[in-house]
Amino acid sequence: MKDGVNGVALAVFLFFFLAVTVMGFLAARWRRAENEHSLDEWGLGGRSFGTWITWFLLGGDLYTAYTFVAVPAAVYAAGAAGFFAVPYTILVYPLIFTFLPRLWSVSHKHGYVTTSDFVRGRFGSKGLSLAVAVTGLLATMPYIALQLVGIQAVLDVMGIGGGESTHWFVKDLPLLIAFGVLAAYTYSSGLRAPALIAFVKDTLIYLVIAVAIIYIPIKLGGFGAIFDAAGDAFAQKNPATGQPRGALVPGEMGQWGYATLALGSALALFMYPHSITATLSSRSRDVIRRNTTILPLYSLMLGLLALLGFMAIAAGVKVTNGQLAIPQLFEDMFPDWFAGIAFAAIGIGALVPAAIMSIAAANLFTRNIYKDFIKPDATPAQETKVSKLVSLLVKVGALVFVLTMDKTVAINFQLLGGIWILQTFPALVGGLFTRWFHRWALLGGWAVGMVYGTAAAYGVASPTQKHFGGSSAEIPGIGEIGYIGLTAFVLNALVTVVLTFVLRAVKAPDGVDETQPSDYTADAGDPGVATELPELVEGPEAEDGQRGPSKAPA
Repeated sequence: MKDGVNGVALAVFLFFFLAVTVMGFLAARWRRAENEHSLDEWGLGGRSFGTWITWFLLGGDLYTAYTFVAVPAAVYAAGAAGFFAVPYTILVYPLIFTFLPRLWSVSHKHGYVTTSDFVRGRFGSKGLSLAVAVTGLLATMPYIALQLVGIQAVLDVMGIGGGESTHWFVKDLPLLIAFGVLAAYTYSSGLRAPALIAFVKDTLIYLVIAVAIIYIPIKLGGFGAIFDAAGDAFAQKNPATGQPRGALVPGEMGQWGYATLALGSALALFMYPHSITATLSSRSRDVIRRNTTILPLYSLMLGLLALLGFMAIAAGVKVTNGQLAIPQLFEDMFPDWFAGIAFAAIGIGALVPAAIMSIAAANLFTRNIYKDFIKPDATPAQETKVSKLVSLLVKVGALVFVLTMDKTVAINFQLLGGIWILQTFPALVGGLFTRWFHRWALLGGWAVGMVYGTAAAYGVASPTQKHFGGSSAEIPGIGEIGYIGLTAFVLNALVTVVLTFVLRAVKAPDGVDETQPSDYTADAGDPGVATELPELVEGPEAEDGQRGPSKAPA
């Protein structure tokens, strides 16, 4: 580890940071619309992005600084188990090919901005819509916090984070500045800012990984030497558990956990509000289809990225916080100027998703809490103003979380957020294909999944934590260790199906579906496509939470 501030790396980092800051503010003038005072413009970029802009935006959204830091850090800490992120990003793209175009079409047809908008319109239920919105907010907050953790890791390795004796304000000042800049250009430019900056972010990441995968193995004696060093390191026993530190190949005991975590993560990824926000910003359903075919390029990058964990072991990187392993590897192995580029890739890789996540969370609050329950007659301009303010509050909350809590707490809450967000799958994806599920059954299944998932995660201990120490536990009835989120999802689905049979048998009120079959295949050029969400209806139907006239189930 190098002592003091790495001046050259810091200068390069600041150059790129200032460049993307300027881009963030200039983005307000990029594709400027005649009417900027609507969530369609501020929160979805005018629903105007083409294939490549959407590709960069989704890549910048899904492959974050946390991915850059945490995936190889997991490999560094435990070995091949950390590679679960690679198969899950392979599984996810055929999955989303089946339902994202349908979600885009119905959302474009009715002016839906969030998944909760769709759920309310499809099932005629304010309660179910609120449940989806609150789940999205809870799952997104720690995710934003972890982007700030990624920036903080880079600052620490560059030597400007300060020591433990440094006054907290001086120590955290660089992070506060980065936060302030992020908040300012997100407020000003909305989704256009991260969409424009994503070009720089992804280019830098691809460049850094391409160089790292060639340059570092040459310095370390080749991949044979790297894997030998990693194998020796993983064979050593962990004093806290008495078990080997990890393995180059997952053992039989870990196969259920590996497979269920990969599958559950694939199901959950596009349930996150920020994933849907980036998706709905595209200009046509064909853009979504094309993106599902080219997004796997990021999975190739992710596989190479994970190998950096083995390289950190072979390079002799020693850190007390595993999140610092890869930044420290870059600091030790690269020339100072290129280390600065690598740090800029991680730092910008935090700014882009943090901006999209804060916008997505703000849209959820504005559309599905503020407008539905506080001010139903809010104008588009008022919605936009509230969403801008909430996006600031969300980032402030994430910053406070990072500055006041241990980093492992943030990581564990993000893992818990993955368990939670998966419980919205039946309402969202199920609703895109069938109206058979009863709205109250979906709400009951969601509640069971949330309670079970939270309780099971609370009971997981680790060598450093008594509760929320991981996301895997014994699967009831099977006895194998598996991903808690997937188990909760199965219980959720079972409860939903059983309750639907019961509620339909007793003829419980079903709610009004404002969509029709043709909405799910509509494209931008089709006649009758709305640009704003229909207003709340008057009279008895409004009490049940409907926004439009009754239509036949799809």
